[in-house]
Amino acid sequence: PEAIKLAPVIIKFKSCLSIKTKIILTGQHKEMVKTVMDTFELVEDLNINLMTQKQSLCDIASKTLIGLEKEFKRNETKLVIVQGDTSTAFSAALAAFYNKIPIGHVEAGLRTNNLFDPYPEEANRRMISEISSLNFAPTNQAKDNLKSTFISANVTVTGNTVIDAIKLISEDIKLPNIKNINWEKNRVLIATIHRRENWGTPLEEIAKGLLLIITKYKEISILIPLHKNKLVRDPIVRILGGHPRAILVEPLEYKEFIGAMKGCSFILTDSGGLQEEASSFSKPVLVLRDTTERQEAVDSGLAKLVGANSQSILKEASLLIDNPEDYIKMTKAKNPFGDGNASKRILDECLKFLKL
Repeated sequence: PEAIKLAPVIIKFKSCLSIKTKIILTGQHKEMVKTVMDTFELVEDLNINLMTQKQSLCDIASKTLIGLEKEFKRNETKLVIVQGDTSTAFSAALAAFYNKIPIGHVEAGLRTNNLFDPYPEEANRRMISEISSLNFAPTNQAKDNLKSTFISANVTVTGNTVIDAIKLISEDIKLPNIKNINWEKNRVLIATIHRRENWGTPLEEIAKGLLLIITKYKEISILIPLHKNKLVRDPIVRILGGHPRAILVEPLEYKEFIGAMKGCSFILTDSGGLQEEASSFSKPVLVLRDTTERQEAVDSGLAKLVGANSQSILKEASLLIDNPEDYIKMTKAKNPFGDGNASKRILDECLKFLKL
């Protein structure tokens, strides 16, 4: 998600001759990030290659801090841009702060106001905003969240850069060719699960809820791109792997996934970013969490919080499947996440900050 959301920002920055832009990867999820880089024709300048099996959050943070400090000192870095709320984003911001380098935080101001939900993202994004010189809020609600915690200097409402990313590739979006899915005959749902707070029993409940849906509705198939993490993947495979209409696939390339989203009926996800992407295609979203930092999606009617209980998942999915009125009402929600010009606004604010 960071690569997707920063890609249009990087492209816009690289078009500006008055600054030199460098792309740094940490080396996590190498296969998935490569497809994004290829899609947007980007090549990294440095890869820290920190990924090891079963590494902890402390491992990620310490390796990021050490790797970036060397890079920052070598190049006399003037500004560091981080996106979102991952532990990588927080560690990169902290490395910049320790080296007294200004930070620009893309997608600042998202809040659930529950420090442990989502974990560790809620804490990460709060701490990044505290040490950032520039906060790029995607919505007015995000700006208000920052102001409510007395983070008011250099806050700019930009829209969300994922809308920019979709606009960049929209002409090339096609329905993907996926085994056992007929986009014309099947009613296809998309499900994605990966969040740390859902690991364990909640993840099993979600998988059981998906199984209940395809057991009840013979015309429904569910496309499930599997996360690379075995803690996420293995329970899903165990519970859903034997069902012919549970289509378990490896992570799709970004264009394929956007194409699948365009062709699906609705989405079940614990992802935050997917709530934003779905808005571009007017696809209803059932959020497999108890809280969301994208309250705009819920308020607009595009998304609904359903939690990680199997019966609740079946109930809410059934409403969309059985009641055309409920489904159409959600599809008519207005996109609250911007006009696709967020990257230009971010560049303009950075140039102003750097006095260029």
